[in-house]
Amino acid sequence: MSFKTIDRHIIDMERTHPEATGELSGLLTDIALAGKIIGHEVNRAGLVDVLGLTGTENVHGEAVKKLDIFSHDTLVNIISGGRGEIYMLGSEEMEHPLSLKDTIPGGKYIINFDPLDGSSNIDANVSVGTIFSILRKYPNANVSETDMCRQRGIQQVAAGYIIYGSSTMFVYTAGQGVHGFTLDPGLGEFILSHEHIQTPKRGKMYSINEGNSNKWNDGVRRYISYLKEDNSADKRPYSARYIGSLVADFHRNLLYGGIFLYPEDKTNPEGKLRLLYEANPLAMLIEHAGGLASDGHRRILEIDPADLHQRVPLIIGSQYDVELACKFIQGKIST
Repeated sequence: MSFKTIDRHIIDMERTHPEATGELSGLLTDIALAGKIIGHEVNRAGLVDVLGLTGTENVHGEAVKKLDIFSHDTLVNIISGGRGEIYMLGSEEMEHPLSLKDTIPGGKYIINFDPLDGSSNIDANVSVGTIFSILRKYPNANVSETDMCRQRGIQQVAAGYIIYGSSTMFVYTAGQGVHGFTLDPGLGEFILSHEHIQTPKRGKMYSINEGNSNKWNDGVRRYISYLKEDNSADKRPYSARYIGSLVADFHRNLLYGGIFLYPEDKTNPEGKLRLLYEANPLAMLIEHAGGLASDGHRRILEIDPADLHQRVPLIIGSQYDVELACKFIQGKIST
């Protein structure tokens, strides 16, 4: 059996682009290193003082977990102290982006990230993860720092996530397929375990918080009822699988097929998930794996961000399932 590390894989992918300079490869390697450190801390969370709340709130008014801060600081320190690839950092935990132009002249890339998605579940030993999005710096020097980070998803050059669960996995795309690497704790290396991931065109599972069902619009309510109907000829009913950790739900559906929905509702008319830090990177991944991502009406990757912390509804997963869900949401199917 042959083994390929993530470093080797990134270098091999780079060789297919003669114009590549190695800077994006270096950035991905730095993110992988941060993932190893965060994964190690997550795995020993019950043994050290990193569980529980810090007593503060983030920019969204949410209680901050100690591991949120650890993950955020680890990513910032490693990426900003790397090989000079980064011009600016945007984080779900920061109100404003962090510019590195004075300390790292010549940086070409911008990275937006959610340092620890699903951290509200960490005390219950549920899988959590880091989500990242990489963009190019605008060549126009007159563009504001906010606008540098606030780019459409189709402008991403790479995206991915690191999931910390029964094993730690790094999954990414740089436009040449979606690839997954599993951390070998003995070697301390991410080893290629899932090459050219393709999600099934149709799944058998749906993921949604049904505790919010009384807040859904009629289209979402009809779609979920449709999935529960008994119709063997149409491969229904679907199975409900909802973890409550976006990375974990997405990762399962990516591999096995299915649909994840966090729609708009009466409490969150603009949606709940963040466009730049969660929806855009996962949308890039699912599209390169053969799936789709929508807010119910628009392709996620084509939405113009109006704010750094903009929220959106997210319907993401297998192509057939997302297309059908959007038809229900748009009122094109009323039964």
